[in-house]
Amino acid sequence: MILGIDTSLGTAVAVVEDDGVVRAEASSDDPLSHAEVIGQLLQRALADAAFGPIGTTLTPDVVDVTHVASGMGPGPFTGLRVGIAAARAFALGRGAAVVPVPSHDAVALGILLEEAMTDAAGARFAVVTDARRKEFAYTVYDGLDDDGLPVRVTDSALVPRDDLDAVLAELRAQRRDAASVSASMLALVAARALAAGRELASSEPLYLRAPDVTPPSGPKRVTA
Repeated sequence: MILGIDTSLGTAVAVVEDDGVVRAEASSDDPLSHAEVIGQLLQRALADAAFGPIGTTLTPDVVDVTHVASGMGPGPFTGLRVGIAAARAFALGRGAAVVPVPSHDAVALGILLEEAMTDAAGARFAVVTDARRKEFAYTVYDGLDDDGLPVRVTDSALVPRDDLDAVLAELRAQRRDAASVSASMLALVAARALAAGRELASSEPLYLRAPDVTPPSGPKRVTA
């Protein structure tokens, strides 16, 4: 059983079985209230997961979470670290393993699975998310590999809003804007990576930029 947590855009939580069956999911689109809602969403998802997969009615069961998929961004400093801290704290408390997953990989897998169901042409595309301050974050993908994971063509990068379309044209990638990250897809990416024995990201978050508030460079002088 895999718990997925992502706060790179809004706040999303899901409990997914290792074969991709979704037991529960809960989310908030508010990009500024990660810390306020993460606890409530975790409680709701875990409670719902105890009743079995979505769409079924079963006797309440114990939800044995074995792994926690942590969305590593790209995302803003403050919001992203809330989800990562929650994932690590939950894993520590439950004795589960943390699986770092690039958040754009979850979006890409959702796009690719939808295309597979509709027989849409599998052209190279870029997952694009709003980085605010007139900038966008993007990652380019090209299909699924043999492990069922999105093939990442580029690392995540930050680009000025007015330059994005030109950059994607040079990379020959269609633009796919994402307003949210599915925690279910995040957990499914983690499940496929675990099955293949692969690590998709390091434990370091993919921050869009450095935090605005930084420690002072040295002690202030005291004057009389």
